[in-house]
Amino acid sequence: MSLASDATVVLGTRFADDLPELAVRWQAEPAPAPRLLVLNEPLAAELGLDPDWLRTDDGLGLLVGTRVPDGAQPVAQGYAGHQFGGWVPRLGDGRALLLGELVDTAGRLRDLHLKGSGPTPFARGGDGLAAVGPMLREYIVSEAMHALGIPTTRSLSVVATGRPVQRETVLDGAVLARVASSHLRVGTFQYVAAAGELEVLRRLADHAIARHYPAAAEADNPYLALLDAVVSAQAGLIAQWMLVGFVHGVMNTDNMTISGETIDYGPCAFMDAFDAQTVFSSIDSWGRYAYGNQPGIAAWNLARFAETLLPLIADDQDQAIAHATVSVQEFPHRYAEAFRAGMRRKLGLRDNVSDATVDELTDDLLTTLAQERVDHTSFFRALCRDEVPAAFEDWASRWRPLAPDTAAMRRANPVYIPRNHLVEEALTAATEGDLGPLHRLLAAVTAPYQERGGFERYAEPAPEEFGRCFRTFCGT
Repeated sequence: MSLASDATVVLGTRFADDLPELAVRWQAEPAPAPRLLVLNEPLAAELGLDPDWLRTDDGLGLLVGTRVPDGAQPVAQGYAGHQFGGWVPRLGDGRALLLGELVDTAGRLRDLHLKGSGPTPFARGGDGLAAVGPMLREYIVSEAMHALGIPTTRSLSVVATGRPVQRETVLDGAVLARVASSHLRVGTFQYVAAAGELEVLRRLADHAIARHYPAAAEADNPYLALLDAVVSAQAGLIAQWMLVGFVHGVMNTDNMTISGETIDYGPCAFMDAFDAQTVFSSIDSWGRYAYGNQPGIAAWNLARFAETLLPLIADDQDQAIAHATVSVQEFPHRYAEAFRAGMRRKLGLRDNVSDATVDELTDDLLTTLAQERVDHTSFFRALCRDEVPAAFEDWASRWRPLAPDTAAMRRANPVYIPRNHLVEEALTAATEGDLGPLHRLLAAVTAPYQERGGFERYAEPAPEEFGRCFRTFCGT
């Protein structure tokens, strides 16, 4: 396989060509002293990019957006959104750029996108920059999610820019290069629908169908089929979040993708002690996006998506609403099915165990986990060895006779997740110039199911005093 260098990198302009109304041509801010902090070599190879070339001046220029191939057309994408339930009609890529689309080695179209590359016309007064810590957080967590098998945007690199960023204090600036199936969001559709541009809305929907759900184009009602497909994709995604104890932290409609990939890792974190009310985000004072609320919020967001498609689903509004309502109301059922299937795997329950038994065991187990405040990840991994605390013995006495498949359980229950105290430790060290803790943490979480000697501390819960006060920040 030949890998691309500066002479052979081809960045397509499909989004900008199809939807110029949503694409503002722009360029990245200069990076005074770019310095590569971390490069995802396997992902680079998957994209057909030469990791050695990416380390050169030209390669770093691509990763921060200051040197793009001939024919590329970097754009800031427009979108709107409901943020914490409040409508904001104009958001967009305020500090990000879509450099263009790459065709990877498997023939898939992938976006190459930057965060922290400077202010755009969507910046709304912000500086458009990003700091090293939040960009490394997204790198760690998104790559951990990928290793867990959860649909996600990917992180290609983090490059320190040499430009200071003013937050509460002066921080080192950085740019994250991100890869996604696309950056189409519910908020993208809201932006167009709010403008009342039916022809643009139709082109946007057709673009989404062609990019993500081509079978929908053959349906009797392609736009209803698009809605059905997104409902299904998001039901599966949210179930996977819940199964590993992931808290996104900011499930605004502009942070929900049409593709069903997890996006925008801001104030995200993984639970330690199981608690449905878990909130890590410093800005979520009312707990809107708490762990246990995530399925309901996803359904709410999908209802907003459905509203944007009504003019395309049917000319008669009442008929369109009726069709869309049926589609969105499928979300709880599809989510429940996906979550049950995941719990069946986590508990090692074979196909001959009834759904009702799986549901009963799941409900009782989660209730006891919450009452006992047991570490979520550690409990399920210990269960693979049939090790449970005393408070769970009654539950285990009903589970053991079902002959659980412990080998299957080990494939479903990770040993290592990006535990919050370890993430903070790695980020603190990295901002002080020591990347060793970052690389050791990545080594653990990118092979999450393989228990290995020397990584014991990466499987341990946070000290109790850490968990009581831990908060995350969005990094803007």
